[in-house]
Amino acid sequence: MLWRALFAIDGLLNSFLAVFGIDAINWLGEPSLALMSVTLLRVWQFGSAMVIFLAALQNVPQSQYEAAMIDGASKWQMFMKVTVPLITPVIFFNFIMQTTQAFQEFTGPYVITGGGPTYYTYLFSLYIYDTAFKYFDMGYGAALAWVLFLVVAVFASIAFKSSKYWVFYSADKGGKNG
Repeated sequence: MLWRALFAIDGLLNSFLAVFGIDAINWLGEPSLALMSVTLLRVWQFGSAMVIFLAALQNVPQSQYEAAMIDGASKWQMFMKVTVPLITPVIFFNFIMQTTQAFQEFTGPYVITGGGPTYYTYLFSLYIYDTAFKYFDMGYGAALAWVLFLVVAVFASIAFKSSKYWVFYSADKGGKNG
């Protein structure tokens, strides 16, 4: 509800822009702006992933950086050869979590725009909801939910299969998991 009030014609964002003499913008009524507003809401929710990244970065042993400095590594080389490999499990975890959430995004578009304007923010999860609870076609809605589940499962399966090439859980031989 806060985002809807923020992006309303007489909302906080347009009031702020009026201070600079900019006319009110219909953030939720213009298709491309409505999609941007919903996307901004999703970006705003990325804070939990950032906390997880921060914890991973703080968990990289200082001795690894000291060894790299002794070997003459630059800051960029330390980042690419020490930091990134040591936090790849967290990168992978956040990638899976955020992508799965993106496939299932419902609340933001439903509360802010209801899928409009002109279906620009009408995501598959909204279609499932409307089918099952607005048009009372529970069977078809359940089938659509299974389709979404299968798409997410296939995506996650591909991601897990590919992770053996880029996610490092220990300093094992050659950098590959064994």
